[in-house]
Amino acid sequence: MLSALVLVPFAIATAYVGGWPFQVFWGAAALVVLWEWTSLVTGADRRSVLLAGAVSVVLAVTLVAGGYRLAAVIVLAMGMLATAALARAERRIWVAAGVPYAGSLGVAPIVLRADGEAGFLAMIFLFAIVWATDIVAYFVGRAIGGPKLMPQVSPKKTWSGALGGTVAAVLAALAMAKAAALTGWFAIAMLAIILSVVAQGGDLFESFLKRRFGAKDSSHLIPGHGGLMDRLDGFVTASVVAALIGLARGGFDAPGHGLLVW
Repeated sequence: MLSALVLVPFAIATAYVGGWPFQVFWGAAALVVLWEWTSLVTGADRRSVLLAGAVSVVLAVTLVAGGYRLAAVIVLAMGMLATAALARAERRIWVAAGVPYAGSLGVAPIVLRADGEAGFLAMIFLFAIVWATDIVAYFVGRAIGGPKLMPQVSPKKTWSGALGGTVAAVLAALAMAKAAALTGWFAIAMLAIILSVVAQGGDLFESFLKRRFGAKDSSHLIPGHGGLMDRLDGFVTASVVAALIGLARGGFDAPGHGLLVW
């Protein structure tokens, strides 16, 4: 709880300020996640892999902050190739996958927040959905229990928790819509369902990754939480989908507007 009381206000504050503080915040988060991913999957000598991946992530975040989104994607693809070439043959795919995974965490929030009119609201909307899903799914799952969602991947997650988290995400999204005087509530509710399901999918994927490589937590960086990747697993996937929806509907100039206005 104390860790959350520090991290949550800081995330909201940087989203409100925007600009370089927001970009540095998510760029640093992406580097930490890359370090955790590399520690999990690389094995012995990981310094060269981590260095190549970090260079590509930093460059991609810098490019997207300057508005060069396509160039950022190309740099992440090049980073994948570089890390794959440096990794051991049996782990190349896993090692290379860490670059777009971590890079997405840095790039997607910056893309959404770049919308000067609706960027901050889009980030708060995304935070509300992911946090509501995560918190309510945990407590509903513990309180009700029942059939397991995917026991071979995450033995503690239940269908009751997943459904409770999705309902909470819809309620949080509609509360945000009412507070911000947004219309198209049905579309916003459907969007909340999509992002909630995607966030839970990201959570399950990270659980699978840890199980695959025999780890309980991605690291011990955050007291009581584990690693940063443990806290942001759902946010990574949800932010990417939210950014893609925003770009598809609002274009490069107004992705936040494209996400929220229906």
